Amino acid sequence: MGYVPSSWLPGATPDPLIDKRVSLGTQQTRIDGPEKVRGAARFAAEVPMERLLYAVCVHSTIARGTITDLDVSAAEAAPGVALVMTYRNAPKLMVPPPVGLTNLKAAGNNLLPVMQDPEIRWNGQAIALVLAETQEQAEHAASLVAVRYETAAARTRFDQAKADARTPDSLMIEKNRLKKGDVEAAFRTAARTVDAVYRTPWHSHNPIEPHASTIVWEGDRLIVHDATQMLNGTAGSLAKVFGIKESQVYVSSPFVGGGFGGKGLWDHQILGAAAARLVGRPVRMTLSRAGMHRLVGSRSQTEQRVALAAGADGKLKGLLHHGFSVKPRHSACDEAFTLTSRTVYASESFDVVQHIVDLDVLANTFMRAPGEAVGTFAVECAMDELAHELAMDPVELRRRNAPDRDPVSGAPHSQSAMMQAYDQGAERFGWSRRSAVPRSRREGEWLVGLGCATGSFPYARMPGMTARITIDASGQAMVSSAAHEMGMGTATVQRQHAADRLGLPLERVTVRIGDTSLPFGSFAGGSSQTASLGAAINAASAKLATELLRLAGNDTPLAGLRSGEVELADGGLRKIGEPSRHESFVSILKRAARNEVSALGESGAPLEMLKFSMHSRSAIFCELRVSDVTGEVRVDRLVGSFDCGRILNPKTASSQFRGGMIMGIGMALTEETLFDERTGRIVSASITDYHVPVHLDVPEIEVLWTDIPDPRTPMGARGIGEIGITGVAAAIANAVFNATGKRVRDLPLTPDKLLLA
Repeated sequence: MGYVPSSWLPGATPDPLIDKRVSLGTQQTRIDGPEKVRGAARFAAEVPMERLLYAVCVHSTIARGTITDLDVSAAEAAPGVALVMTYRNAPKLMVPPPVGLTNLKAAGNNLLPVMQDPEIRWNGQAIALVLAETQEQAEHAASLVAVRYETAAARTRFDQAKADARTPDSLMIEKNRLKKGDVEAAFRTAARTVDAVYRTPWHSHNPIEPHASTIVWEGDRLIVHDATQMLNGTAGSLAKVFGIKESQVYVSSPFVGGGFGGKGLWDHQILGAAAARLVGRPVRMTLSRAGMHRLVGSRSQTEQRVALAAGADGKLKGLLHHGFSVKPRHSACDEAFTLTSRTVYASESFDVVQHIVDLDVLANTFMRAPGEAVGTFAVECAMDELAHELAMDPVELRRRNAPDRDPVSGAPHSQSAMMQAYDQGAERFGWSRRSAVPRSRREGEWLVGLGCATGSFPYARMPGMTARITIDASGQAMVSSAAHEMGMGTATVQRQHAADRLGLPLERVTVRIGDTSLPFGSFAGGSSQTASLGAAINAASAKLATELLRLAGNDTPLAGLRSGEVELADGGLRKIGEPSRHESFVSILKRAARNEVSALGESGAPLEMLKFSMHSRSAIFCELRVSDVTGEVRVDRLVGSFDCGRILNPKTASSQFRGGMIMGIGMALTEETLFDERTGRIVSASITDYHVPVHLDVPEIEVLWTDIPDPRTPMGARGIGEIGITGVAAAIANAVFNATGKRVRDLPLTPDKLLLA
């Protein structure tokens, strides 16, 4: 895998660690692995507490209306029941503040009053909460709650609601409407055009660990052991909801068994905390699989029109991307699928806009690569259709349209090698074996096809992320921050980073993350945590060097040096370029009569994101078979070639990439939240009915990367948590077309759709 020193990149201001690989860039086993294998890692639903009560929700069965009668007497009389909470006896609760890039101390997704009135706003809303001595007693009592409603007309049909769709001014932090050049003229004069509508269904989170919280009040202090990827956001939101200071809320989440965007603040944490306050005892609330579908939001359904106009040489003259997604007015999340088409290919003109459908449903939310996962499906399928119309190799079409700078703003790329990723991926995959003629390869009943697609995800780094580095008298270092470990190796990689930054061996560095008693951490989302925490560690290490130089004083080989002339190396401080002028951390602290020295660093405003176009890309290649008898699709091989900046730990990175690609298989072939538009109810509310890939669905997956450092990011790295899923569904759909000659534009690619195409 190629490595280009940052000094080769024009205009770069390289981080010294980019070209000095010691721990970073090496394969390291995750440090949380042994605890998890032994069963010693304690998750939110496993925290022991005395006098613990178990909570179970009762959910509404209508989408819109009002509770007219709520009889909880039988539930209250059931064995073991300590409390039945409804809107009649729930404490006053404020609406949680919305999660977003402008307020990292908020984590609210469903921006509605929680159990404050008899109004029903979606099918599945919590209308009662039962607390009992055991989980089984709580579930039994919940089944005894009797309710009657006065129903109201509900907006639950996507196609009907499109007529009243809104056109917001912005998506995420980008302007929604984009018009550049004359798209209409481009389509009039183009040699070839494609114009099609692509549809993706609702997708639901199904992490291994269900959403869970163990909650207790100690006086006016709220303690929450939670499965969350938004530690400080959860604490800040709960403080607002209960009208207390943020310092009165402690949230702990050392391990998260899968997040993918959905493990923020939802109604269950608020209800659990409210009930714990009423009853004066600890409460554990573990959502069932069905409960997760009722109370935790999903990826929105989308309908996307993509039209491409090209010259005979394949170069794009016009790109149109319009469409609809669902975002109720009480939701904080944009499914911004049109952002992808603005950056990935050069075009002479653009016409891009997205419309929002408002339904009476649970708030939609972020799901791995929100926007880009579904956006790349539409755009990359359209590119494959255009390649077929032009009789051009799909990789060559992408080469001719790969931009050398941002296609819309004109900003230079910070680092981009999309076609290098394509070239090395095509070679590894054996793309030259592909037949350009669909339905030309057969093995018995099986039609064989090959397809490719581009994946894309933007770089993000959050301001305000903080980290503290402490070095003790024995020369051991501790890095601490309220960051998150959701299985991606956060602590492992930052331990490697800190070791290199401090000039220490790995075994002398410890990383502590996972609770709000530690320095402030932004959420683990948007593939931003590694870069954000890395920037904070950089800032802390610079301050630490300054403080150590001050402590060293004049009786030292470092006497007379300024902070800019020294570096942390070899277990101490030394003059840059003159390694003989060195003093160890142990020596400095001993002479200063100090037990330890600490420094706090913060990631500043990410100004590089304003100056440069910063996106990671991937080239996804797929080989599959389609039964000509049943329409069954079997993926035989996937190759993902990634251009994501520097890879910090090949072992954890490979796992991240493969995990994302497996989710892409699910998105392409099986995943679909079945939504009954008559009632607004999710009917696939279990893993039995919501089909995720299992071992037999997963083929050989190879991953490789360019490993070219981005000179304008901490450690030269960009986030990799989400790009793995992008492009995969399109590569599979394109391979299906190559195998069968049938173009299916509606996910998932189930056998019935292929048989009827």
